[in-house]
Amino acid sequence: MKLLGIGSRINHPEYGKGVVTNVSSQHYWVTFLENGLETIDIDSDFDVIEGVSDEVDTVSFFDVESSLVSILKKWSDTTEKVAIADKWRGGKLVLEPGDDLANKEMPIDTFFHKIVMVRDRIRVMEQKINSSKNLDDQEKVDLQQYITRIYGSLTTFNVLFKNKSDQFIGDRGKS
Repeated sequence: MKLLGIGSRINHPEYGKGVVTNVSSQHYWVTFLENGLETIDIDSDFDVIEGVSDEVDTVSFFDVESSLVSILKKWSDTTEKVAIADKWRGGKLVLEPGDDLANKEMPIDTFFHKIVMVRDRIRVMEQKINSSKNLDDQEKVDLQQYITRIYGSLTTFNVLFKNKSDQFIGDRGKS
């Protein structure tokens, strides 16, 4: 069986005459003159009035995967891989209280991972604010300024990041 391309004209026993407007591995999307858009199985019973070949709109697996990865990065709160500076790898963070209480120690990699999670969640919040339909432009600007100040407060931790592009950036115009 030869696959019909976009623009092929068919006559379907139930829906009448129509034009193929999209093709998938299992279905034709056909716009019928009297019934509008319908999805029919590729192996459905119909007559081909005029077949068009090589006009199938296909998308590669790579394109689909790339799009999905891009969407997930933009809208989820999954953490991307961010490298810790080499000098801190395997180190430990020691918090020493001012009195005679015991020190608190943790692997610096664990602390760094928590900082990265905070950064990523702030980014998601920023995206949600910017895409919100419930906030007016001034409210978005005000909230964005708070987020910029939060980033500025977190620049102390930039020393932990291996790549400068991963670091926090606050408001550069103010000190």
